[in-house]
Amino acid sequence: MPSAGRLRYLDAAPSGSVRSRGTLVLLHAFPLNARMWEPQLALAEHGWRVLAPHYRGMDGGAADPPATSVDDYTADVIDLVDILKIEEAVFCGLSLGGYVAFSLFRLAPRYVRGLVLADTRSQADTPEAVEGRKRLLAVAREQGPGAVADEMVPKLLGETTRREHPAIAERVRSLILSSSSPAIEGAITALMTRPDSTATLSSIHCPTLIIVGDEDTLTPPSMSRDMLRAIGGAELAVIPKAGHLSSLETPAAFNAALARFLEHRI
Repeated sequence: MPSAGRLRYLDAAPSGSVRSRGTLVLLHAFPLNARMWEPQLALAEHGWRVLAPHYRGMDGGAADPPATSVDDYTADVIDLVDILKIEEAVFCGLSLGGYVAFSLFRLAPRYVRGLVLADTRSQADTPEAVEGRKRLLAVAREQGPGAVADEMVPKLLGETTRREHPAIAERVRSLILSSSSPAIEGAITALMTRPDSTATLSSIHCPTLIIVGDEDTLTPPSMSRDMLRAIGGAELAVIPKAGHLSSLETPAAFNAALARFLEHRI
């Protein structure tokens, strides 16, 4: 697996016979890693170089020092694209990855050719949500990634996936277990201290696609529709029978929505 700066990453390039259309950077969810995006690497067949970085400490990578803010992850992503000499890209972030995408747009908009905001929200955590993060942080410190997986997997997956596709639940669990406790703890801290990005939405003028699973209970479709109204010219794709991890639960539908956006808007 290649690495650059602090990050290891997945990298899929178009075949020699396919016209290169640019770079797509996939930013993963908490508490998973870049391997959640393996079904999306097929988008290289559409002419895109597809990069999916692991955040610090995820998938067994080094976490010294662990990230403690969303902006830490953003700085690592900027380092990665700089090292790879990528001047601009389409950034697709799911959940925590969406918060990283907002941070990247705020701190370094010149890199952003387009945005895909999947199963995410613009708001900061409420006080009640912060208390929930603190409880999960205690679980991570005292019991490790397995206990975090026990708590998170039912919340991450939609009702249809939980009922009909137990192998996906096992896949998600294995991705969580591959991360170190310090990396998970750092990510929880980053989540509960992230800034509110709602005021940023009206300043987003690049092509933007919002994707949400229709069974997502963590960032439900109503939140995606709020973002749609606030971002001029944005598009919305609601994915049937998917929860919070729509790219992994229903990859064919997710990829089709993303490919249409890349073909017609970028």
